[in-house]
Amino acid sequence: MPHDASPRPPALTPGQTLIDLRDAAARRAEPVPHSGDRRVLVLGLDAIEDGAHGLTPAAGPLLVVCERGTRSQLAARYLRADGLDAQAWPGGWASFAAALNGD
Repeated sequence: MPHDASPRPPALTPGQTLIDLRDAAARRAEPVPHSGDRRVLVLGLDAIEDGAHGLTPAAGPLLVVCERGTRSQLAARYLRADGLDAQAWPGGWASFAAALNGD
């Protein structure tokens, strides 16, 4: 049986907090579409690595997205180590934007 190396994206659910790791230029070029049921926070990987993110479990489930998917995996790992419910979106921004648009 072949092994599928590509991870399955987490579910997009109401009440999630989206952590956007993309740089300012990428966020300006392709902003996160407004969603009344999803909070969006902009954080850098450095703040997450240093534990200076200021997040608590009250933020709810965290969904981390970055440009290509690599930094979001690392950030989610650090956030889970801090006791938070965090998942990374595999495939980066293009994959995430497609999912938001129902593609």
